[in-house]
Amino acid sequence: MTGRPGERKTMSFTEEQIGRYDRQILLPDMGREGQERIRNGRVLCVGAGGLGSPVAYYLVAAGVGVLGLMEMDVVDISNLQRQLLHYTDDIGRPKVESAAEKLQALNPEVRLETYATRLTSENALEIIGRYDVVVDACDNFPTRYLVNDACVFLRKPLVHGSVLRFEGQVTTFVPGEGPCYRCVYPTPPAPGEIPSCQEAGVLGAVPGLVGSLQAVEALKLVAGAGESLVGRLVVYDALEMSFRDFVLRRDPDCAVCGDNPTIRELIDYEQFCSVAH
Repeated sequence: MTGRPGERKTMSFTEEQIGRYDRQILLPDMGREGQERIRNGRVLCVGAGGLGSPVAYYLVAAGVGVLGLMEMDVVDISNLQRQLLHYTDDIGRPKVESAAEKLQALNPEVRLETYATRLTSENALEIIGRYDVVVDACDNFPTRYLVNDACVFLRKPLVHGSVLRFEGQVTTFVPGEGPCYRCVYPTPPAPGEIPSCQEAGVLGAVPGLVGSLQAVEALKLVAGAGESLVGRLVVYDALEMSFRDFVLRRDPDCAVCGDNPTIRELIDYEQFCSVAH
């Protein structure tokens, strides 16, 4: 990446802030400069469920300046097994409302921007354009392709994660530095080919682990620390307790980020995912 997201201005730290973030400031690759970038950073998390819960918790705990949280669903009792932002008393509440309550109590310094709506082709560019880094914590293919395309057009880093049953995967896409989601998955699966977690199930701790990895990637991007997962896909298998690392390459014929892209604006992603396979 050129430059560092969130690098805007220099601010001093209060004693309380130093105490809160002491364990991060002590890190050799972080220090006060890295913490300052985190404090000035703006991250959008698309989804406040199984993946979005650990992503949001750790970003807020780390002191990210602004966290955008987008989710249109309400809390259901079936969510509580894995979506740790939500409690039994929250059943029936909008997830962004339930999530914001917990996150603000965790760290009142962080500014929360909530969107109780669906990301669409009409609002994606405007909303994503406000942030430095985007985290894909959604659970459906139309939104994954929409988030990817919008991030490519806006040249925004995107941290992707997904889970099913006992497995999960995570990678990072940075426009101009490696592949995008479409390079890896040019077309979505046929309807019904890949079951949802609602149909196939998921071990609750798996999205906890994958979401934590996504939070790590987002914090590294904002702080300008370490090496990201650009060009690499990490696949986790809970039953085997194994991590496998796969190389991802940019596709020069990719419809969005290729040498001669054929998709230059956001499309109807519901239709795309229902007919393109």
